[in-house]
Amino acid sequence: MNYLVDTHVLLWAITDDDKNLSSEVRELLAGDGHVIYVSIATLWELQIKQSIGKIKLPLHFFDQLPLAGYEILPIQLKHIKNLAKLPALHRDPFDRMIISQAQLEQLTLVTHDALMMKYPVNILKT
Repeated sequence: MNYLVDTHVLLWAITDDDKNLSSEVRELLAGDGHVIYVSIATLWELQIKQSIGKIKLPLHFFDQLPLAGYEILPIQLKHIKNLAKLPALHRDPFDRMIISQAQLEQLTLVTHDALMMKYPVNILKT
């Protein structure tokens, strides 16, 4: 099985602030035999948050991702088109893109976000 981590899960995993992650998710992120994807939308969101001072990313954060075993999932036209099919449960454009990608790429979404869990997508709760 392959997984797509949301923004909070990625931050908690990379910064070793994983107290919000279940032991199952910690083992998943540390293990082999599956692919863990990070959406380019997540990286975009993090860069915006850092540039406006909401968060402070570790030095070389983006360069660490491939070294830590994460695969970057680009945004494709099909992901954008699929946004129109998603129910309007909330308005976060980054979360909606991540959900769209998880649906179309048949990835299990790893999240702590209760709103994201309401969408029709496979979920692994943190």
